Amino acid sequence: MNLFEKEELIRQAGPELENRSAEYVLAWAVERFPNITLACSFGAEDVVLVDLLNKVSPRTDIFYLDTDLHFRETYETRDRLEERYGKAFVRVSPKLSLQEQAEAYGENLWSVNPNQCCLIRKVNPLAEVLSKYDAWITGIRREQAPTRANAGKIEYDVKFGLIKFNPLADWKSEDVWNYIRTNRIIYNPLHDSNYPSIGCEKCTRPVRPGEDPRAGRWSGFQKTECGLHNDSVGVELQK
Repeated sequence: MNLFEKEELIRQAGPELENRSAEYVLAWAVERFPNITLACSFGAEDVVLVDLLNKVSPRTDIFYLDTDLHFRETYETRDRLEERYGKAFVRVSPKLSLQEQAEAYGENLWSVNPNQCCLIRKVNPLAEVLSKYDAWITGIRREQAPTRANAGKIEYDVKFGLIKFNPLADWKSEDVWNYIRTNRIIYNPLHDSNYPSIGCEKCTRPVRPGEDPRAGRWSGFQKTECGLHNDSVGVELQK
């Protein structure tokens, strides 16, 4: 599928998918893009998508970016999900170990230049894994941050050259948690300790009352995204 065909698909399908359920969007995506994958960070939105995808297409690949810097609770959540669904998630690692990164860029790069650290440990590994697929699925919601406010349920990912699906784009936080509780979904226990958004242990803190849900990410820096979701184009939403 060339760029024109992808743009035409988004133009035609965007308005229809906007009014459809997350499960419908997933089924639609998997049917049209058999070579598709779900990116999982083991946050609340992603564990919902793992459960929904298991119902729709249990054989579809699910991968995670292992930065070697995740919280212990995140790795434990991964293990519990794999056991529950009988599925091994694809581990995607950076080319540089933490020691090699320190030797090349200095100790604690995340506290000096978090953009460079994210590039090495997240963005570059993501580009490599996505080069094997035709489309990908994420847990982005419009409510999460101003940078995500215009996310479509289907978009063209300019950075990676793929069709991108955001089935939960129109969900509110309460929708996510209602699904988790109703369906008894395994989730990261850090969410119960004021971590609405969970990244690497070195760059994530609890969120204080009244703060933006992503305020705990890269606190002290003018940074709210790791660079994975900055360049996607969808249809203009009808407000």
